[in-house]
Amino acid sequence: MRETIGFIGLGVMGRPMARHLLAKGYSVIGVNRSRSAVDDFVASGGTAADSPADVARRATVVITMVPDTPDVEQVLLGDAGVLSTLAPGSVVIDMSSISPVAAAALAARVASAGSTMLDAPVSGGEVGAVNATLSIMVGGDTAALSRVRPLLECMGSRIIHVGTTPGAGQTCKVCNQIAIGGALAGVSEALTLARKAGVDPVQVREALMGGFAASKVLEVHGERLIRKNFAPGFRTRLYQKDLRLAGETAAAHGVALPATAVVAQLLNALAASGGADLDYSALGTVLFDLAGLD
Repeated sequence: MRETIGFIGLGVMGRPMARHLLAKGYSVIGVNRSRSAVDDFVASGGTAADSPADVARRATVVITMVPDTPDVEQVLLGDAGVLSTLAPGSVVIDMSSISPVAAAALAARVASAGSTMLDAPVSGGEVGAVNATLSIMVGGDTAALSRVRPLLECMGSRIIHVGTTPGAGQTCKVCNQIAIGGALAGVSEALTLARKAGVDPVQVREALMGGFAASKVLEVHGERLIRKNFAPGFRTRLYQKDLRLAGETAAAHGVALPATAVVAQLLNALAASGGADLDYSALGTVLFDLAGLD
């Protein structure tokens, strides 16, 4: 039986992801808080729903892609939420980035309704969503993943089953954001020093890309910092949220994250200076300012 897909959250990431499913011939029913996103989705061949409950009533697989833990909880558990109409035997896939602890609790609630929930956060940003090259980190039941893998393959080029424990995918996403933050801080410091010393940062970046310092962060965000192009692919305020989740997860497991704490404070400084809606690569501008660079 071909799945009917419900998609909740048609924002910067969700809209292109839903379009890929439509392009592969799936029937997709969508809902979003802003009507303009729904209208665009319908123009692409999707079907509009009135609420998350309406989505769940009409779908066999429900995908959520919303900003934060409370949003997922509201979509699933709130009035007119998914669990009020979800049919037994359905699969819920949360592709948002939320608390691993909350993800496990939500999976238990979905299981009590006779269905299965996978946590499947993504990495790759808007570019990955548009190009269907997302890396998808999945936690949860193996059989459920096998069932929905063809759907995930429509949206991502790398699907990794991190573990069968609910919340494993979200833990992996937290680890992803920790690693990116450390790399971004290092790249930002390197380019700040190059500029302050009067050395061309373009040539420094090119030289570093040829050695052990090479990374996706240096490649993409290093160029953003040099060009001062901070049009949001992933907004600073959302990255702040992810590092807050990193701190909460680390505290729950008794793990120290000193470098991540510094990165979080740099993000806080960026947001406080008016950069909350810039791409998070603008973190480097905080260091530029501290060094007296424009």
